[in-house]
Amino acid sequence: MSEIEIRPLGFDTPVAQTLIRATMADLGVRYGGSGDETPIDHTEFVPPYGEFLVAHLDGEPVGCAGWRSHGADAAELKRMYTTPAVRGRGVARALLAAIEESARRHGRKRIILECGDRQPEAVALYTSAGYERIANFGYYADAPGCLSFGRTL
Repeated sequence: MSEIEIRPLGFDTPVAQTLIRATMADLGVRYGGSGDETPIDHTEFVPPYGEFLVAHLDGEPVGCAGWRSHGADAAELKRMYTTPAVRGRGVARALLAAIEESARRHGRKRIILECGDRQPEAVALYTSAGYERIANFGYYADAPGCLSFGRTL
């Protein structure tokens, strides 16, 4: 198996934006519309208030994830994605671990996220990594099918 490399990369860089467009397309297929309407500003992903990471396999960008501040001591996971060709190869799990480490390194004590009920692979990943259901929050808090999770770091 090839080694997964995960590196910080600006949210607004071309590589990151290509992966984010793929994320939105995937969500659009699952839920309709443009994917995710949550307001996001690229500056939210600049340390120490957030960070955006890109996973590479064999030198190619194959996944991304970011976190942004949510209150004084929590991080919110956003834009978690892996390309279909590498799913099941540990990329998402490695990205999640890297996001948690980044958030911890920047003083966050908890990580939260929202996803939807049409993302069973994401729900399986989060629950297997120790995430538990929490009260819905954020842009989709009142949307049917919204699932929110949290974990102490």
